Amino acid sequence: MPGETKGTRVIALVGPAGAGKTSLAEALLFASKTTDRQGSVANKSSIGDSCEEARSRGGSTETNLYNFTYLGDKYAIIDAPGSIGFAADGNRGVAIADVAIVVVDPDPARAALAAPALRMLDELGIPHLLFVNRIDQAHGRIRDLLTALQPMSVSPLIARQIPIRDGEKVTGFVDVALERAYHYSPGKEDEPIALPDELAEREAQARTQLLEQLADHDDNLLEQLLLDQVPEPGTIFADLRRETSDNLGVSVLFGSAQNGWGVGRLLKALRHEAPGPESTAARLGVDSPALYAFKIYHGGSVGRLALTRAVGGAVHENSDFKSSSGEHGRLGALFAVQGDKTSKIAEAANGDVVAVAKADAVKSGDWLGAGKLPPPVETDLPSRNCALAIEPADRKDDVKLSGALARILEEDPSLTLEQDEASHEMRLRGVNDEHLKTALAKLKRRYGVEVKHHAPSIGYRESIRRPVTQRGRHKKQSGGHGQYGDVIIEIRPLQRGEGFQFDEKIHGGAIPKQWIPAVEQGVKDAMQKGPLGFPVVDVAVTLTDGSYHSVDSSELAFRLAGRVAMQEALGGAVPHLLEPVQKLVLVTPASATSRVSSAVAGRRGQMLGMGPRDGWAGWDRIEALIPEAELGGLEAELRSMSQGLASYEAEFDHLAELSGHLAEKVVQQHEAEPA
Repeated sequence: MPGETKGTRVIALVGPAGAGKTSLAEALLFASKTTDRQGSVANKSSIGDSCEEARSRGGSTETNLYNFTYLGDKYAIIDAPGSIGFAADGNRGVAIADVAIVVVDPDPARAALAAPALRMLDELGIPHLLFVNRIDQAHGRIRDLLTALQPMSVSPLIARQIPIRDGEKVTGFVDVALERAYHYSPGKEDEPIALPDELAEREAQARTQLLEQLADHDDNLLEQLLLDQVPEPGTIFADLRRETSDNLGVSVLFGSAQNGWGVGRLLKALRHEAPGPESTAARLGVDSPALYAFKIYHGGSVGRLALTRAVGGAVHENSDFKSSSGEHGRLGALFAVQGDKTSKIAEAANGDVVAVAKADAVKSGDWLGAGKLPPPVETDLPSRNCALAIEPADRKDDVKLSGALARILEEDPSLTLEQDEASHEMRLRGVNDEHLKTALAKLKRRYGVEVKHHAPSIGYRESIRRPVTQRGRHKKQSGGHGQYGDVIIEIRPLQRGEGFQFDEKIHGGAIPKQWIPAVEQGVKDAMQKGPLGFPVVDVAVTLTDGSYHSVDSSELAFRLAGRVAMQEALGGAVPHLLEPVQKLVLVTPASATSRVSSAVAGRRGQMLGMGPRDGWAGWDRIEALIPEAELGGLEAELRSMSQGLASYEAEFDHLAELSGHLAEKVVQQHEAEPA
């Protein structure tokens, strides 16, 4: 009940992109009188989504934080991005929330978009409610929406309201638990009205269903229902609180964040029914005051900040701590966060979400505390299926780019940086094209680093079809000591994936043993670029004979001789092109499976198997092999044919021969590239 919770309750807003999470946050701030006007995402006047990247795309690119007080209770909001490219930014924050609100669209056809958020909350054991936003735009029945959503939720959905309609438009709602009706008024709190006569029977049915759902976990209520007794309101709300806190049920409310409809009722549900920080401490195994760092942020006048939540008690600035990554230190200044604004505070009260300055040793995912630290909070990262080869537009910015990338990667755990040894490309890898473009825009805006980028080169290789014996000789005389090296090698193809083998069968000291490693190195030098222009693989080389000069022979001479022999041998061994093939595991709603399968086939893919996705009703799992060259744009194509839900994980599987006009095209394009 209100007053029992001590400390700040943290609410995570989750759900698909475009559902209106940030708009709901703005509505909660306004309804609680934290702000004197309601910010608008569309008009770029919101407290959240204030960075240039979010403003330009009209949606969240990173986590938004807010604080408000309602009827004396303190709350903090973690507004997590919904777009798949940015969702990981908020996952660690969501994991330490007391309660989550899943924001969804009223259209039953879009219900599947809520599946990832509902699944994540169920796996993490986070109590949650469901808020159907934009009820003013609803055309279907709420019952149809709940029917579509239920298979995605482990716990039963509990309909708390039924709509009041004027024709096709929703103009208010009946609160089934309170048995009261309300009318929506733009810019005002929902106004109590008499229960419309035509809804009396419908309200009675909905209330009976609600009470029966609650009675599944309350034997006393079940007995009252069997005896046709009317339960006390206190009993009903105590059961609703327990249903939410213990993840036994998911309350469903609706409204319109932009108009402020239903927001007051949502606030009251949070106040009466949402668990507090003590429940989260128990769930996470926290038994002494600690801070959990869920995100690192660079920027603003205070520099590097660790965004944290206090769990298990209050934490003071300048207090000593040890971290779960093994670091020891002292907390710097603490700041309350409201959108992109910070204000200094002396203490993080139990449950507070605060930023910690001068925490250079703190990493995202660390617990900080003086006592025994809790176990790590496990959250999944999305697959990074897209990459760009990047370099500074101005070579003088090399060092500047390196430092800026380090900060960007520290902020965003779903970005990685890798160096490809074969192509010497620096590759920024992320979830999708939008994710990468936003990262590059942030590099330019925050750090003033302009970056050139292009699609990464494909890791083509080449091999040979037949064995060849070849002599290679390096002879040079230019006064004084000359250079002399003479070798005979045999090369032969190996089975795919066997790599490179080198052997020697030198007899009678034809080549001194100290120079045989130089021959091997020369052979490897030649394999860096074969006749077709690509590294050579799956070849065995045997050094069989040669000759040397007692004065002019040297390590360098034999390395060059080995290189000459290998280059000429490869040219006569019928070289052919190999392309990398990836093994993909795709997951998709079953409604899009046939389209996804067609997309795989259209990219020279080979289906390996298909079946239901474990634990996901109405989803399929597909395994396939697809050439790496065909993966460009696949992420976007899959999402376009599945309401943004289908995704895949890929890993290198093998090299396969590429022939015909496709191979010719690859070689021609490679030859045309600047050296």
